[in-house]
Order: sequence, then structure tokens, then C-alpha cells
Amino acid sequence: MTETIQRDSMQYDVVIVGAGPAGLAAAIKLKQLAAKAERETSVCVVEKGSEVGAHILSGAVIDPKALTELLPDWQAQGAPLSRSVTEDSVLYLTRQKAVKLMTPPSFQNHGNYIISLGQLTRWLAEQAENLGVEIYPGFAAAEVLYHEDGSVKGIATGDMGLNSDGTPGDNYQPGMELWAQQTIFAEGCRGSLTKQVIKQFALDRNSQPQTYGLGIKEIWEVPEGRCRPGLVVHSTGWPLDSKTYGGSFIYHLDNNQVAVGFVVGLDYQNPYLSPFEEFQRFKTHPHIRQTFEGGRRIAYGARALSEGGLQSLPKLSFGGGVLAGDSAGFLNVPRIKGIHTAMKSGMLAAEAVFGVLADDAESLAGNPEAVLYQDLFERSWLYQELHEVRNIRPAFKWGLLPAMAYTALEQYVLKGKAPWTVKHHGSDHSALRKAAGWRPIDYPKPDNVLTFDRLSSVFLANLSHEESQPGHLKLANPQTMLDINLSEYASPETRYCPAAVYEIVEAEGRPQLQINAQNCVHCKTCDIKDPTQNINWVCPEGGSGPNYGAM
Repeated sequence: MTETIQRDSMQYDVVIVGAGPAGLAAAIKLKQLAAKAERETSVCVVEKGSEVGAHILSGAVIDPKALTELLPDWQAQGAPLSRSVTEDSVLYLTRQKAVKLMTPPSFQNHGNYIISLGQLTRWLAEQAENLGVEIYPGFAAAEVLYHEDGSVKGIATGDMGLNSDGTPGDNYQPGMELWAQQTIFAEGCRGSLTKQVIKQFALDRNSQPQTYGLGIKEIWEVPEGRCRPGLVVHSTGWPLDSKTYGGSFIYHLDNNQVAVGFVVGLDYQNPYLSPFEEFQRFKTHPHIRQTFEGGRRIAYGARALSEGGLQSLPKLSFGGGVLAGDSAGFLNVPRIKGIHTAMKSGMLAAEAVFGVLADDAESLAGNPEAVLYQDLFERSWLYQELHEVRNIRPAFKWGLLPAMAYTALEQYVLKGKAPWTVKHHGSDHSALRKAAGWRPIDYPKPDNVLTFDRLSSVFLANLSHEESQPGHLKLANPQTMLDINLSEYASPETRYCPAAVYEIVEAEGRPQLQINAQNCVHCKTCDIKDPTQNINWVCPEGGSGPNYGAM
């Protein structure tokens, strides 16, 4: 019904989807290039969060390399990078002990800063707006628009005020079409439009399947004397088994605050595994709990991250647009850093896009400018950095100890110059095994002091979803969730979701899947890990979702 309603349109030189570090770096770079060339260039950024930074979640320790390239005077301009890393610690955990390991080169953080990525993106947005960039938070990019020749024409924002059945409600407002000579997709990990564009143009035809991790994070206020500002701690080992990739981070902030998080590779096999419960169990380790006992948890969130690295990067450009940031997968996994790589990819995308902008938009239709962007990438330090570490994440398919030995070989002997490239395991959803071959994991009940359940955790994500809007978790075949997911995999979505969105309930004497979409923190894990790829995450109404604040 809404398709018959005429939508207004606006024309820009460049439209950027996503106000994360990649999208904002691209916007700033475009305006810098335009000023240098003395050429008017209109740039628009749309952001689905209620404000810039609302949906941003990261550890986060930043290498300021890309920021310094983009804005050399960032310190004088008041960028929110104030807590430098003062000490690194890497631990191997057994059930009762913590063994301190030698800090490998990838974990050495001299010159880096512990930050809130939400605060950094808000600051970057201010810099972009000062240069003339138009930023529209609260508007979700819901549709890719195409020219008749198949090239990307721009995007359309989602309709507002729809009823649950998709019909216009009393406060209905149709979406806006934003046309552009070039569109930069910088949505972050598993972007809903990026996924469509990759399929439309077969951008992943020559790359290995992307692999992902789920990162879950909390911020705590801890008792006086527990916080050591500038300390960065990483761990591997317990509570995960040796075949499951993952580990933790603990970052000591100012004001007696500590950020703690846990990442689980979504290529795990056990259908009974719950990343959320593994994180809660991690905090009970004798060495870990001493930091948090007597403290107070003040924030919670979760987000998937792209871990495939160089060999999983799709083709970066196509007719009318390019990919940037975690939409493509530029995370440096061994360093556990993606902010500087996302920003650099956004800057390279801006250079490529600016180089092909034309006064007549029609003259650019169909121009893929692939050679320019790919060439810029391959000649950059970003390519070199990802190339050097390309073999480390896929090595973990061999198990923890063999991978640790191989990582030492790569970092201390080969130093990224191995004449081979290790392949990834395959897709994450196909890695999940059927429940018949596994035993349920007996996770301890939360004590509500150190460990918690998912519903009380989601409360701290400051969620906001209009309950009357259409559901944004689409099932290709609802019956599949019972016939296959429940019968063969014991409903893994009830465990891998960190927000208690999926629940098996009894209705009329039969099990049914209940989707609590209002709990969704937009982590995208269900879209990635569902064994039948039956779940499709699409953008809800603009402004919906978490409001992470300083996460």
C-alpha cells in the first residue's frame, strides 16, 4: 500500500549510509578534497540511530594513526582521546588460574588511547558539520535505489509511522529518496543494505566467506583502588573450550570505571553454547572477579564484528557506489582494532569517489571506478597492515594451542611475510552442528551482583522500539524455526542472541517461536548464525534501537 505513495527526493553529490568512524571520515575527507579543489560538493550522511553514536559500540582502544592523517590538529580541537594506554597484560585463563603471557606485538598499545567510540563519533560529526556535511540521525536507510542500467542511484529512508501490518498509521510519513552520483555504504558489520548490494553485484564472488564474532560489553563503576587508569588486559582460554575462538578485554578508564567485554567467534560448533552466558561465567574467574566485586554495572551492549580480514574482503566498488569500514570487513583481528582501519578505508573511499564525481550525474551512471579504489587501497598502509596479519584468525580453526603456536611463528619469525594464505573454515552458520551430538551446557544462575540475566542487561542498553511498527526480524519461512531449528538444533537462536529476542513458548499445547523484537540491540547475530539462514535483519523505524551513550 505504501508503495503507491509518492516520495520526495533530494539530489547530492555523495550520500553516505552510516555515521560511524568510516562514514564520518569519508564525509570529512570529501569536504577537505572539495575545499582544496575549490569545488562545491554536497555530502549527506544518514544514520539510523536516534543520534550519532547511539548505535556505536566498541571496546575501544584506538590507534590514532588515521585520525592524525585526517585531522592533524585533533588534540587542539578537543578530540575525546585523553586516556592513553599505560600498561598491557595478556592472560591465559584456566578454571582457577591466570597465567601471564608475553605480550605479542599485535597487543602492544604504546601510543594508543582508551576511548568511548560513541563520544568520538559525535566529535567527528561536529567536525563534519563544521565543513558543511549534512547529517541526519534518526533516518534509517531502508532501500537501495537503482538506475535503469543497474547502477546504484542512491537510497531511500524508511517510512515512519507504519502500523504493525505495514499500513500507514495516524502519524505516517513516507520515506525520502536521496539520489547521489556516488553512494558510500558504511553501515558497519552485516549492514542490511550492504548485504543486498554484495548480492546484487556478486561482490563476494572471488573472496572467502566472511566470518564474524559477537562482542558483548559492560561498563562498571568499581570501588576506589580497583581501577588502574590506562591498564589494558586481554585474555584467552577459559571459559571457552579449545575449539571455540574468543577472549576478553578489560580496559581501565578514568573515574573508577572499567569496561569489560567478551568476544566469541561465530564459527563455534556447539548449538548449546551461549556467548552471553560464557561472558557472565568469565566474570566469576578468581582473577577477574576481584576487579568487579563490590562494583556496579552501569551499561550493557552487544555487536557483531567482521573477522575475516583481507581474504574475506568483497570487491569494494560497483556501479554508483563503494563499501567502507566494517561493511566490507577492514577489522584488524589480531590487534583487536578496527577504528583506525575503518577511518582509513573511509578516507580512501572518499578519494576514489571524489576522483570520479561529475557535474552531470547521468554521465557517471554505471561507472564502477573499481580500479581507482582498489588501487588506492592496495598502495596504502591499510592493505599492508591487513596483509601482514591475514593468516592469524583462520589459524584458529586448528584449535587454540596450535593457533597460538602459529601466531607466535607469524609475529616473531615470519612477520607477516609468509608465502601462503591460510583459508577460513567456511560460513559461520554452516559451522553449527546438530544438537544430537552435543550435551546442554549447565550455566550457573545469575547472582545479580556479578552475573546477570539478559533481560536486566538489555534494560541498560536504553532500548527504544515503537511496538506498533512492523517487525524488523523477518522469517523467510516461520515453520522452519520449528521443523529444523527446534527439532534438529534445539533452537540455538534462544542462546546466541544476547538480548533474549527469541523464545520458545507453549501455545495450544505446541511449541511456538516468540520474537521479542523490542529487545533487539541490533547486533545482527541472528542474521549471521541462523543455521538455515531463515532470519533476515532489516532496519526498523529510524531512531529505534539502543542508545548507548558513552559505550
